[in-house]
Amino acid sequence: MEMLEKYQHLLVWMGIGSAFVFAISLLSLPWLVALIPDDYFVPKKRQPSQWKAQRPLARLIVLIGKNCLGYVLLLGGILMLFLPGQGLLTMITGLLLVDYPGKFRIERKIVNTPAVLKSLNWLRAKARKPPLI
Repeated sequence: MEMLEKYQHLLVWMGIGSAFVFAISLLSLPWLVALIPDDYFVPKKRQPSQWKAQRPLARLIVLIGKNCLGYVLLLGGILMLFLPGQGLLTMITGLLLVDYPGKFRIERKIVNTPAVLKSLNWLRAKARKPPLI
């Protein structure tokens, strides 16, 4: 019991942090879904971005930052499976940020699930964006 009292403030701050991450993810989701081009999932392979040729150094910095954030979220999500927080949601967000082979194929498969596609298009309609193709 003495140990619980010793770390009680840490548990409170972890709970506040978990609530904050959950609120931010719920608020940012519609905005992020609205940013997806409507034809993004049409090609079988991901189209190369214009950043590759135009700004290679900036692209590299963003890529490193995005992957580092993804790994932090993935690790945090794993920890949240045992601690208070939205572990699965945080892990999924981390996996979406990290680059790995076959990621686009997996994304296409998930988006082609009727329930997921319907939900994404509902969010896009709220933002007055055309549905995903």
